[in-house]
Amino acid sequence: MKKIFLYLFILFFFVKCGNADTTKREEQTAGSDNMASPGIINYSVMNIYPHDTTSFTEGLFIHEGVLYESTGPGGDDRYKSWAGPVDIKTGKPQRKIILDKKYFGEGSSILNGKLYQLTYKNNTGFVYDARTYKKLSEFTYPGEGWALTHDSTYLIMSDGSNKLQYLDPATLKVTKIIGVEDNNGPVSNINELEYISGYLYANQYLTNYVLKIDPASGKVIGRLDLTNLEMQSKRKYANAQETNGIAYDPATKKMFVTGKCWPDLYEIQLN
Repeated sequence: MKKIFLYLFILFFFVKCGNADTTKREEQTAGSDNMASPGIINYSVMNIYPHDTTSFTEGLFIHEGVLYESTGPGGDDRYKSWAGPVDIKTGKPQRKIILDKKYFGEGSSILNGKLYQLTYKNNTGFVYDARTYKKLSEFTYPGEGWALTHDSTYLIMSDGSNKLQYLDPATLKVTKIIGVEDNNGPVSNINELEYISGYLYANQYLTNYVLKIDPASGKVIGRLDLTNLEMQSKRKYANAQETNGIAYDPATKKMFVTGKCWPDLYEIQLN
């Protein structure tokens, strides 16, 4: 009798534990499935400025009221990658840091008096004095370099995956990595970046989306669709390519977007 009772007790224990484990897994799965889809962010165009159609935009930002841009060569041997300040009224660069032809320039950012610039597949970044544009040093990183911004403490770098790397600006070593995801899972092709009021905004390569990302969790909480601006740009200039370029002026609260070889730079207001 005791043996029968012991057998029934053991059987009950395993059934109970098995059910509990199954319930736990189901709750975890349901939690993932129930992540809210990114909200739609609407916008209004406030102003339109000229943009140089020879500029294959890879980076865009504003520092102390000045617009900066960095470019790739755009597949045209006549043009080399460069970075530097741009006259917003004309769209023309005021001064260029020109890269050697072997480098495909990518994103750039200024932090603590230094201008940092990435390259695409050369595993090499450059550091310049932000005032004189004298090259101070080079640094290396694994994988590709796509975009660069900062949160006033760390440089934030994308490599085309769903991973964003936080770099110590003094050592240029990775201090942490966050994964970007939405309700469908990891979100790859994270491209040109801008840090705005505590959130990361990112162009998603091969789309016209600008994603609003919570840097604390890596979750995409909003999506801005710039298809209309891309279509308008291509109607004005046939060689215009995809959206790629976000700049924000914290002093004036103005946000600007453009794309590769676009004829215009748009000042937009998020609604």
